[in-house]
Amino acid sequence: MSQTVVSVENLTRRFGDFVAVDHVSFEINPGEIVGYLGPNGSGKTTTIRMLLGLLAPTEGSATVLGFDAYRQTEQVRARVGYMSQKFAIYDDLTVFENLQFYGGVYGITDKNRLLETMTHVGLEGQRTRLTRELSAGWRQRLALGIALVHQPRLLFLDEPTSGVDPTARRVFWDLIYELAAEGVTILVTTHYMDEAEYCGRVGIMRDGKLLAMDSPLVLKEKLVPGAVWEVYLVSLIAGLEVLPGIDKVIRFGLAGDHLRMITEHAMSDFELKSMLESAGLEVISIQRGEATLEDVFLDLAKSG
Repeated sequence: MSQTVVSVENLTRRFGDFVAVDHVSFEINPGEIVGYLGPNGSGKTTTIRMLLGLLAPTEGSATVLGFDAYRQTEQVRARVGYMSQKFAIYDDLTVFENLQFYGGVYGITDKNRLLETMTHVGLEGQRTRLTRELSAGWRQRLALGIALVHQPRLLFLDEPTSGVDPTARRVFWDLIYELAAEGVTILVTTHYMDEAEYCGRVGIMRDGKLLAMDSPLVLKEKLVPGAVWEVYLVSLIAGLEVLPGIDKVIRFGLAGDHLRMITEHAMSDFELKSMLESAGLEVISIQRGEATLEDVFLDLAKSG
């Protein structure tokens, strides 16, 4: 069996004239956490559904754990875990009963195994609670436990943190890191730019196309076109009016109480301050900023 956990080549899915996934190619190696980043409707979920054999590709191919994703779907599903955007759990069952039910789907009936799964995702104190009584964060953990109950080697997480608070999101990512450390390979879709920073590699989707895939650091180094600055002005409105006419400013926008801008790489803070003051702006302070995946996405979308 190949060392590559997921191999996708020219994977395409059309719905009539609409191309949901457009000739996507990538590979995922054992133990990686790979993020699939993009806005809603960009093709992330459709890609995962094809990898699970739930949708037939219109063109191209995909192998998962060495099996053809569509022609050998039963072998694939027995070896992977899947957590969907809408947690498929039963509100009238307890936490343990939900795990027991889904464990039975995979032939897992050992009570100790189910209890170990609960402990793994931090649910041991919630065993007898009805699912309808759980907060979004606890429901999220239960959905993850269900995806892990058969101890899969590969985990597909489709927008797993949508609708949960920032604290629950951070706890959930701690669990993802623990799973990766245990050797589980993870593909996680998200539209949260900051969340994608946690991944070893990130694929960026837009309109069904995979625009780029690499580590967050490499993507930022290669694709952000200049230096990032956090600029504080006396009048933000004046800045927004003046900046479109300054050639060396590549992009700018509001960021709370200041302006965030990207200039040519060679520019220093002294040069930027002088340029802004020459344009009639009153500068309070200028600080060097850090590129983000949002910067990467904006530049990819512009060039794409």
